[in-house]
Amino acid sequence: MFDLELKIAIAAVREAAVLSRNVQGTISASATEKADRSPVTVADLGAQALVCSRIRLAFPSDPIIAEEGSSILQKPENRTLADRVVEHVNGLRADADFRTVIEWVDLGGHKEYADRFWTLDPIDGTKGFLRGDQYAIALALVCDGLVQVSAVACPNLCLPDTGSERGILMTAVRGEGTKIYGLQSVMEIASTRVSLISSPEEIRFCESVESAHTSHSTAGKIAGIMGIRAEPIRLDSQAKYNMVAAGEAEIYMRLPSDRHYVENIWDHAAGALLVEEAGGCVTDVHGKQLDFGLGYQLKANRGIIATNGLVHESLLGAINEAGVK
Repeated sequence: MFDLELKIAIAAVREAAVLSRNVQGTISASATEKADRSPVTVADLGAQALVCSRIRLAFPSDPIIAEEGSSILQKPENRTLADRVVEHVNGLRADADFRTVIEWVDLGGHKEYADRFWTLDPIDGTKGFLRGDQYAIALALVCDGLVQVSAVACPNLCLPDTGSERGILMTAVRGEGTKIYGLQSVMEIASTRVSLISSPEEIRFCESVESAHTSHSTAGKIAGIMGIRAEPIRLDSQAKYNMVAAGEAEIYMRLPSDRHYVENIWDHAAGALLVEEAGGCVTDVHGKQLDFGLGYQLKANRGIIATNGLVHESLLGAINEAGVK
């Protein structure tokens, strides 16, 4: 039913991954030491331009809710930054110039709910990208409030039994399962399923590297309540959803670190479908289904948990016992 949408989504995130790898290859140690964010800004905006232009060409009526906007590129003092974005986009699209790139980036400026729309995080995992570690390009199609198609490219992620190729592409279509491909070869590695582990002694859980994104201390308390012995797997971006979907972890916890924070849909839509179609379960920390029908934010939800399904209820119980609100 969504064959064309999946085909376009795969092409879009793969092209964006090429650009992101090109930009990541320019990051120097000195830039990292100085906390220079310009490389990720170049990759963010360049990737968004490429993905949004492909979506608009294939589906001209579809709104796109994406993370970035072009205003930073249009400031005179940022002309050097803008030139770098255009250079990287032009390296993959010969027809791209400054004005075109601005237009393509701003195709992602929709913010309100629509019966059918795409949502994109062009570089999910900013600090992972800058460290040369994990990040993702995450794209999803939402129809009538349900995620129907997702494609998540993880250029630096390697999973067991996926061969020597670095980088994976994971896709899902509602009702059709989740699949893993080599990012460069686009050779299907396998249909994937969540793990069957439910014993606390064997449970592995993922969380964000940055404590600003989730409460590490609360996650540790919950793990203790459940009897989980393994140390947390900390990695950036929606790659954590990929880990659960591929059976490499049983739990992903993104616990509220700020009582006022509201999650953005582009951080979760694509990854959530990967886990669900691999046989897992995704809810907020109170067991509510994620509501993608309220514009660009998950206003009806609090925090996120993704599991293999077998441990979901026990995790919700531990979260409640830990006093998470």
